[in-house]
Amino acid sequence: MSFRIEVNDQPFEAEPRAGQCLRTYLRDRGWFGVKKGCDAGDCGACTVHVDGEPVHSCLYPAVRAAGRHVTTVEGLASPEGELHPVQRKFLDAQGFQCGFCTAGFLMTTAAIEAEQGTDRDDGKLDDLPRAFKGNICRCTGYRAIEDAVRGVRHTERPCAGKAVGKSLGAPAGPQVVTGTARYTFDIEVPGLLHMKLLRSPHPHARILAIDTSAALRIPGVHAVFTHEDAPERLYSSARHEHPTEDPDDTRVLDTVVRHVGQRVAAVVADSEQAAEEGCRRIEVTYGQLPYVTDPEAAMLPGAPALHGDKGPDARIARAENNVAGEVHGEIGDVEQGFAEADVEYEETFRTQRVQHASLETHGCVAYFEPKEGGSGERLTVRSSTQTPFLTRRALCALYDLPEDEVRVVAGRVGGGFGGKQEMLTEDIVTLAALKLRRPVKLEYTRAEQFYGATTRHPFRVTIRMGARRDGTLTGFHFRVVSNTGAYGNHGPAVMFHSVGESMAVYRAPHKKVDAYSVYTNCVPAGAFRGYGLGQVTFAVESVMDELARRLGMDPLVFREKNIIGPGEPMLSPIGEEEDLHIASYGLDQCLSVVRTAIAEDTSAEQAPEGWLVGQGTGMAMIATGPPGGHYADARVSLLGDGTYDVAVGTAEFGNGTTTVHQQITAGALNTTEDRIAIRQSDTDVVRHDTGAFGSAGTVVAGKAVLLAASSLAERLRTFAGRYTGVPRHLCVLGPEAVDCAGRVVVLKELFEAAHAAGAAEELAADGHWGGSPRSVAFNAQWFRVAVDPGTGEIRILRSVHAADAGKVMNPMQCRGQVEGGVAQALGATLFENVRIDERGEVTTAAFRRYRLPQYADVPRTEVHFMETADAIGPLGAKSMSESPFNPVAPAFANALRDATGIRFTELPVTRDRVWLALDRHARGEQPRPSDDATEEAMESVVSSSQIRGEVSDKVRR
Repeated sequence: MSFRIEVNDQPFEAEPRAGQCLRTYLRDRGWFGVKKGCDAGDCGACTVHVDGEPVHSCLYPAVRAAGRHVTTVEGLASPEGELHPVQRKFLDAQGFQCGFCTAGFLMTTAAIEAEQGTDRDDGKLDDLPRAFKGNICRCTGYRAIEDAVRGVRHTERPCAGKAVGKSLGAPAGPQVVTGTARYTFDIEVPGLLHMKLLRSPHPHARILAIDTSAALRIPGVHAVFTHEDAPERLYSSARHEHPTEDPDDTRVLDTVVRHVGQRVAAVVADSEQAAEEGCRRIEVTYGQLPYVTDPEAAMLPGAPALHGDKGPDARIARAENNVAGEVHGEIGDVEQGFAEADVEYEETFRTQRVQHASLETHGCVAYFEPKEGGSGERLTVRSSTQTPFLTRRALCALYDLPEDEVRVVAGRVGGGFGGKQEMLTEDIVTLAALKLRRPVKLEYTRAEQFYGATTRHPFRVTIRMGARRDGTLTGFHFRVVSNTGAYGNHGPAVMFHSVGESMAVYRAPHKKVDAYSVYTNCVPAGAFRGYGLGQVTFAVESVMDELARRLGMDPLVFREKNIIGPGEPMLSPIGEEEDLHIASYGLDQCLSVVRTAIAEDTSAEQAPEGWLVGQGTGMAMIATGPPGGHYADARVSLLGDGTYDVAVGTAEFGNGTTTVHQQITAGALNTTEDRIAIRQSDTDVVRHDTGAFGSAGTVVAGKAVLLAASSLAERLRTFAGRYTGVPRHLCVLGPEAVDCAGRVVVLKELFEAAHAAGAAEELAADGHWGGSPRSVAFNAQWFRVAVDPGTGEIRILRSVHAADAGKVMNPMQCRGQVEGGVAQALGATLFENVRIDERGEVTTAAFRRYRLPQYADVPRTEVHFMETADAIGPLGAKSMSESPFNPVAPAFANALRDATGIRFTELPVTRDRVWLALDRHARGEQPRPSDDATEEAMESVVSSSQIRGEVSDKVRR
């Protein structure tokens, strides 16, 4: 067979493998701008042009490209490097965040623009929902992408020292739009081996025997790893600064599987195909065990104990009852509070599993590189992680390795949302690399993301709340049950956090909480944007709205009467956090924005005739960092060419921290952003960084950068004064030089003088911040919606979000964080749902079965920032990555209640669920919850008892 293809005007004649798709063919030849997001034609990240036509290269057979011209995102720019007009527009508008999907949007847009004025022009440029029906973005909320297509510019170029508060473009922007930004697997590693995992078909079983002989006979298979090869040490896949926050209940490969999809064995081979075939040839004999999928049933006597074999060292609260963690507390006497109430309301709310759905899946590659000085090798793990330093610490503890023999580095990360605050691939890949002394790669498929990674915790929240006739809250009681799945990674911490700020934001003399994090034989849950607050806030804000209605009060007035104010203690029954303060207060402004929106709104006029129209509000408070310490080190140095180097440990995954760190440095050193280079997310770069989670990128790592840059500015002025004989206070640091009372010393000269004087230490400075004390941020969301009573269809007529972010470091980026958070929360509110069957097996393990918000689904949210400046955050800033998510679901549910008269208590509020409720309401029937907790619990116990005896089950995979 003769094969020839042109890729970006370069000829290639290597024949594709049998069945190879165009995506992998292109990546095998170094065109890394072509991304893998789904391998099913659902997300569009792999879009390329074949003879000018956009195609999803994951579905396009490579052999079909014979004789054709293929253009990838790398080929859009001219040979001289001039950006294609579409690339320039996406750069100017910053139509991206993590950037993993950006190549797909660029290629789609470029193809549509090329059709303009031709006989192929079908008007898609004027109908972007149709144009982008094959492209998904998880980060932006799509408004920035629309602005890019329309040619709207948002980026600014501030003058020296004035970058803070301006919409500075991302430093990696040029690389993102040209496809040259390097994500986890965008590297070539000689001699690379590929890993695939065999996963359990059972929800709960003991592995009685594993026969790997047939797998090892597959050509290209190098090794098969089972529990016999793995360390027996227990750990948690969750990454926290203090490992004791999570139960140690996990092994690299276990003798017991506790959910469908748990890894059983790992096959390492020359190719993914050989590794997959090796997995199919492994024979496993299982002894099935009783299983339980409902958390209420799991706590009942007689339920199978998932981790009953664990001892006290595992830090499981009550392993015999499947309780990973629990908290009970009371302020005052809640029963007295209810006795004092004139009005009470009690309801149970349910939230579902949600997938993070970051377009770059979990994965890593481990390889060996020479140590500095040439004495031996060390292991390098390149991972899609939010926590490189904590992952290195865990790997070293697991395999008894000194930290100087392990390096963990993250390239640009294609989305995280908390899902990559885990060690899900690095442990097993490191095992293989250490055993084989070869480079090894493991990249999750999209299906594995659903059943082999983690989800948001499903919650069941019962709230009883009472108030006097004048609207004063008298007391409330929360009962929270969180389903942590088969393992307790993040389970107790999420449960604990969920009942912190959600209870503290409202004053009441009597408060009580009973909360449980419970093991079940389901896919494990983990960290997710909001970290439990979103689930409980949905319930709290719904109850507040319902109480206001029963009192005949305006829900905004009712909230304003009961919210905490500046300087007030934040009290919840879990205990007061001494390092948490209201260091700035913008909640009153947030509610004022909502009140103005309601008063001036005319969007109801857009509702079709006969539709039901309503409006609703939700609000939330969140700490600007996790408790117990969150540490960051930074180092800022003057380089020999007069520019600056910033070394910081935190990872960039679309959260914009790299840009903010550059802005902070530019302000402290009175320079411009183009004179600052950032090195980050690499354990070689600085001493330590807890990680990019808990919204800590600005308020923790940014604070460390500010301290380092400010210290360096002082050092440079001091040395310049000594060098010139001019008093330090007369030395003014400028973009390229120091003006010492009229004598101008360029920074390059200063660098050389310091080295000549043996004072090189004056050219660098370190900063450290421990994440304490902490402040709080506030958010409020308002919707007006219209509902078709005949079909259940819901249209969002207007969306307004008020954010108390303190000093807004970068308005463009911060707006994007809010819009992305609202869009992701709307997905969780309206249709996203990781469904499981009666065995706990995930049944929605693909994007086309798990619906994500697309361009046509997301309204344009009006974002308002409050005028506050925080006394703790760097330069007055507060966090704003997680918090926009939390008030969205209750605001939507409250608007739906206002429109329909029905209180929806379960997420997602799907169209069919709305229609059924409206139909029952029209017939005078009472709304029914989708399930009854007691009946469901008893049914689960029955199903468990039916398989309580062990059964040998030989499975050939």
